Amino acid sequence: MLSINFLRTSESISKRSNNINKKADNIELLMRFSFFIVVFIITTHLLPSLTDPERRRKFDNHGITEESIPRQRRDNSHFNNVFDPLEELFARNFKFHDQNRDISLFYMMSITYRSFENIIVPKTFRTPYLILFYSDWCIACLQVQPTWRRLMDLEPLGLGLATAHAEKESTLARKLGIHTLPCLVVTIDGRTSVYKESLFSVQKIVDFLRSKFPYKLVPNINKSNVDNFLSGWIDNRIRALIFDKKQSVRLRYLFIAFHYRDRVAFGFVQAKTEPIVTKYKVSADLDTLLLFNENSEKPMASVSMKDISSDTMHNVISNNKFLALPRLSNQAMLDSVCPPEWLRPQKRLCAVLISQQNSPLHDLARHKFRQAALESSYSTERVRYTYVFKDTQPEFVSALSTGEGSPLEPLLHIVIIWRRDANHLKYEWLPTVWIEAAQDETQWNETRRNLEQTIQRLLRASEALPYAAVVGELADEHAQAGTVDKLIGKALLAVDYISDSLTKEQILPLVSVIATIMLLGAAGYGMSYLAKLEEASIQANAHERAQCKDNSKSTPSQPQLRLHELRAEKYNGLVRLLKPGCRTIILLVGVESRLKLLRAFHKAVWPYRKNKTLMFGHLSLERGLDWYKKLLSLTLPEQRELNINAKNCVGTVLSLNGHHKYFCMYHAKHPECTNGKGSKRIERMTKQLTRRTDDAEAGAFIGFDSSNESDVSDEEGGNNVLYQDNLLDGLPMWLERLFEGLTYRYYVNYWPEFTAK
Repeated sequence: MLSINFLRTSESISKRSNNINKKADNIELLMRFSFFIVVFIITTHLLPSLTDPERRRKFDNHGITEESIPRQRRDNSHFNNVFDPLEELFARNFKFHDQNRDISLFYMMSITYRSFENIIVPKTFRTPYLILFYSDWCIACLQVQPTWRRLMDLEPLGLGLATAHAEKESTLARKLGIHTLPCLVVTIDGRTSVYKESLFSVQKIVDFLRSKFPYKLVPNINKSNVDNFLSGWIDNRIRALIFDKKQSVRLRYLFIAFHYRDRVAFGFVQAKTEPIVTKYKVSADLDTLLLFNENSEKPMASVSMKDISSDTMHNVISNNKFLALPRLSNQAMLDSVCPPEWLRPQKRLCAVLISQQNSPLHDLARHKFRQAALESSYSTERVRYTYVFKDTQPEFVSALSTGEGSPLEPLLHIVIIWRRDANHLKYEWLPTVWIEAAQDETQWNETRRNLEQTIQRLLRASEALPYAAVVGELADEHAQAGTVDKLIGKALLAVDYISDSLTKEQILPLVSVIATIMLLGAAGYGMSYLAKLEEASIQANAHERAQCKDNSKSTPSQPQLRLHELRAEKYNGLVRLLKPGCRTIILLVGVESRLKLLRAFHKAVWPYRKNKTLMFGHLSLERGLDWYKKLLSLTLPEQRELNINAKNCVGTVLSLNGHHKYFCMYHAKHPECTNGKGSKRIERMTKQLTRRTDDAEAGAFIGFDSSNESDVSDEEGGNNVLYQDNLLDGLPMWLERLFEGLTYRYYVNYWPEFTAK
């Protein structure tokens, strides 16, 4: 049994091995057949193409020939060039690239964040840049390649182009506000604006680029403003007129104007403007460029062509970008006009006139110096005539005028300088004052000859300038003069930045928030304004009520003290018709002592302002002296005429009780006002009033009679001199005694009439 099983097993194994061998043979046969097919295809299709060395090189480098992949894609034109992602994936992995859909173009032009900050941004102050953001798997990025290739045709005109990988340079994309891909941005003057329109329209991109140039970079010039434009060279720039048949300036001319804007002011003239065309003999069929310096009648350079190329304009402007007499207005102008030279055989000299702006005398000197520069026999490559304002460049002039050999006053003098490097220079002053020579023709010719000889001597390699100086960087006069323009420009830039940063989805919420804030602010302001009006109205009504109501009936919220003047029209209200328990306290004043005594009186009676039974006033002795005499005479047993000196009555205070017909009196020399020492004196005076009616001393108790003043003073043992400032010193104490009922009361039968004078 074992042997039989072993034989059966061996037979089955041998059969399986035979089957495996047959399958291997079949696979080998299939592989050989496939190999022959591949060789046949290569032989019949590729070898004829590879016999050409140029086609073989393309196949080795790119894996394609002109008869392979491109032909198949051209046959698919009826599909409107629909992008196939599988086809692109196959091409990326196996190097079968289409020239129009090759992302390697973007890789070749890619920049990094560091290169953008250090290279691109400084260049944008002279050359605008377009930057396209893309990524590896961005299908739309490949679709904008034809537009990008058309934009590359603008590079020779002065446009910079670059690309940036949005994923690899995420910091740059975030800084510039990139949200979608592909995205195009324009960087000009160091600021970046995002383009949000269609990327498949070259014209819209060009219009967007035009809108980002500085305002009025190339203004339109006509017969009404051409003279003002050409005479504006005081800004230290030459003038350029561009004549063209088109209605708007071409993009290439905008690039040139932007590149040379710090040296040249451009203006655009349509060829249809007959007076300007006729004046300068410009052909209406050709584009013309005219360059002017200080002489606006004749251009210093001109070019006329059907299409002026950018290279031609660069060459013409580079050779004529300075005025005949330029001004050292900033450091860049100094470096351009007087560049530093180390080697003596190549040294370049600058003859600098020191002047001052806004002066007719200095204008004449600069005009003569400009004429000397135009008539100079030296080339501008070796000698340059220029001038500087002392009031705008004081440090530069001071560095040259404080050294040896310098004149006492550098104004209207000429100094010849040679710059060794950025800060060190050597110089020599011309001894003659230039304005004196300019005013005399003979002396001017002699001074010019002296200047020419000095320059010729200093140009020799063996001749050295005698004096040296160290100068700093020149101040930028254009930046100082254009402060208002810069503020306006920054405001416009802020508006552009806000408009570029906001999308349509963000505008509505922003407008809603701003409107809500404005509404809340307006409502708050309106409520506060109405509250102020209400408060003012309440205060005005309260003040009117306080003035209209009687003082006895009024109860003001804030206690006030009013001093009434005793006159005929107020006499009944203040004296005769007083209610029981009410009193009026009157101060007697003169014209000279009025203000001083009223202040002291107001201060003394201020603590009693809340007492509703009291009223306060004052009586002018010039008006009420007769009434006062009658009042005093009524207190005497026998009526007689009193001889009263009005000056002695100043400072007297009367407390009038109109109902009970009596009054109390205060005076600085009254016995009641001598600190309590005159009680016996009061009794004696009272007895004198009742017994001795003929005695002249009856009126002396108030010190009116000058003959008895010495007796009163002697009794008191005090000084006879009394000043106005001290008349009311004892009034507060007297008021206390008055309200305690301790003062003497003088009764009258009736109140005398008060007649107004």
